[in-house]
Amino acid sequence: MQLTKMTAKEYPLATKIPESISTPTGKKLNDITLESVMLGQIKPEDIRISKETLEMQAQIAEEMKRDAIARNFRRAGELISVPDERILEIYNALRPFRSTKEELLTIADELEEKYNAKVNADFIREAAQVYETRKKLRVE
Repeated sequence: MQLTKMTAKEYPLATKIPESISTPTGKKLNDITLESVMLGQIKPEDIRISKETLEMQAQIAEEMKRDAIARNFRRAGELISVPDERILEIYNALRPFRSTKEELLTIADELEEKYNAKVNADFIREAAQVYETRKKLRVE
């Protein structure tokens, strides 16, 4: 999907351009109403944010010179395709003394190869290096 370059005038997206926002299941923001929820037409998976919406937010943040927030939106966008359960496992693996360097590097490879999450993979690789330097890795 080719996105139109977003600018600060489109912020907030939900107010200014709600017709451009869809969920990963294809529901439009305007389709998500209390009535549609009560009728069972909206499921939990229908109310998740999409990678495209996160990219729109990132572009707006960049225009506003908020580069760190833009990077965070893009990292989050990469994780959309990673199952919640796996994200929690990775989160726990990143806690000090929970993983070996090899385990962290395996997670990084998985993120990059299986989920095309290169930015997050690089983050995990960097964490493995920092943990090694600071002696925060699990020792077997």
